[in-house]
Amino acid sequence: MQPELQPVNTGYGSIAAAPESQKVLRNTYMLLALTMVPTVIGAYLGIQFAPVMMASPFMTMIVMLASVIGLQFAIIRYRDSVIGIGLLLLMTFLLGAFLGPMLNVALQMRNGMQLVGYAAAGTGIIFFGMGTLAATIKRDLAPMGKFLFVGMLALLVAMIANMFLQIPALALTISSLVIVVFSLYLLYDLNRIIRGGETNYVMATTGVYLSLLNIFSSLLHLLMALGGEKD
Repeated sequence: MQPELQPVNTGYGSIAAAPESQKVLRNTYMLLALTMVPTVIGAYLGIQFAPVMMASPFMTMIVMLASVIGLQFAIIRYRDSVIGIGLLLLMTFLLGAFLGPMLNVALQMRNGMQLVGYAAAGTGIIFFGMGTLAATIKRDLAPMGKFLFVGMLALLVAMIANMFLQIPALALTISSLVIVVFSLYLLYDLNRIIRGGETNYVMATTGVYLSLLNIFSSLLHLLMALGGEKD
C-alpha cells in the first residue's frame, strides 16, 4: 500500500501536487533553454533579410501576428505530443527572425552590441526576480489573468496605431508599459505553474517565452532610443 501524498507547505500555500508542479517547472525551464537555439538562428537570418522586412513594416507585423496566433492554436492542439514541441520551436525560430530588423538597427550603432547585452541581462534579471516572487508569494494570482489580457490587447492596438502615427514619445511609453505588463505575465504564469494551475510544460513554456521576448525587445527599444550612439 503506497503512502498517501500529503500537502506540502511551499511558502505560498499547501499544495498536494507540489512534486508534479516542480516537474512541470523543471521541464519548462529545460524547454525554454532549448528554444534559445532556434531563436538565435532565426535572429541571425532575420538580420540578413532585415532590409526586406523593413521595406514593409506593417505587412511584416501582420505576417508575424498571423503566424504566431496560428502556431499557438496548433501548439494547443498538439500540446501533449512531440509535435507540440516542434511547433513551439518553429514559432521561436520565426519570432527570432522577426527580431532581425530591430537587431540590425541596434548593431549598426557604435554601442549596439553593448545595448543588446544590456537588454538580455535586464530580461534575465526580470525573469529571476519574477520567478523568485512567484515562488514566495502566498496569494493565488489567477484573477490577474483577465486584466493582463485586456492590457495586452490595448498595447497591441496602441502599437498598430503608432505605426501610422509615428509618435516617438508614444513608442517609448508603449515599450515601458509592455515591460510592466509582460513582467506581470511572467509572475502570473510562473505562479500558476508552481501552484499546479498549469500542468503542461509545452503550454507553460509558450507563455513564458512570449513574455521574455516582449520584455527583451521593449528593453532594447528603450535602450536604443535613450542610449544609442549612432555613427
